[in-house]
Amino acid sequence: MQLTELPSGHPPIRQPKIGVLLLNLGTPDGTDYWSMRRYLGEFLSDRRVIETSPLIWQPILQGIVLTTRPSKSGANYQRIWDQAENDSPLRVITKRQVKALQARMPEVIVEYGMRYGNPSTEAGVKALLDAGCQKILFAPLYPQYSATTTATANDKAFEALKKVRWQPSVRTLPSYFDTPEYIAALATSIQDGVAKLDFTPDIILTSYHGMPKQYLMAGDPYHCQCLKTTRLVREYLGWPTDKIRVTFQSRFGPTEWLQPYT
Repeated sequence: MQLTELPSGHPPIRQPKIGVLLLNLGTPDGTDYWSMRRYLGEFLSDRRVIETSPLIWQPILQGIVLTTRPSKSGANYQRIWDQAENDSPLRVITKRQVKALQARMPEVIVEYGMRYGNPSTEAGVKALLDAGCQKILFAPLYPQYSATTTATANDKAFEALKKVRWQPSVRTLPSYFDTPEYIAALATSIQDGVAKLDFTPDIILTSYHGMPKQYLMAGDPYHCQCLKTTRLVREYLGWPTDKIRVTFQSRFGPTEWLQPYT
């Protein structure tokens, strides 16, 4: 016998739904000093990002980095700030991705959360749970896996679930650095960009975000996956080996980072 109604006094039961939570890096709420300081303080206090002992790193962070860098970083953000939306480009684009995925998959509920800044990952998890999701896919938006990005994004999402009494079933999206659809999208984007030029470039530089070389030596697969992505794009385009090259940007601090530097 199947009950169509709950007994009197029974607590409400969520109707099972499926949710997708896009996990992205994060962004400051503004380009002013204090917005940048809050964002950088959270970002650079993540032990997945900065593996130096807090006893050594925190005095440097609080006494030097967060005193000087917010103004410099704020000026850089101001150059790319979406004036029409009065928002960070990363947040604007992520919201568009949510909207596009929701239209493509109306049978699931799509939300997003930022590892640093707003809306927080915890807020995204809560939104899906409040909507009745009993199955959730955590989808870090990082094609190449790294402990500094994918792992810390998942850490934050699972941390949010520690506060939940009725936890959903959860899966995580694996890295997609070599999936045919991703490679084709990159190659098409490059072709479109080159077609708009009034000259033919001799070399195309790919510029990935860098990381300390010691992370690679400790077993992080990011570097290898970046190399493979670029190789697959080159093969897709039918270009010779020296036509497209890998570089790494955004070096921070005195230690050696992945090379060659952009």
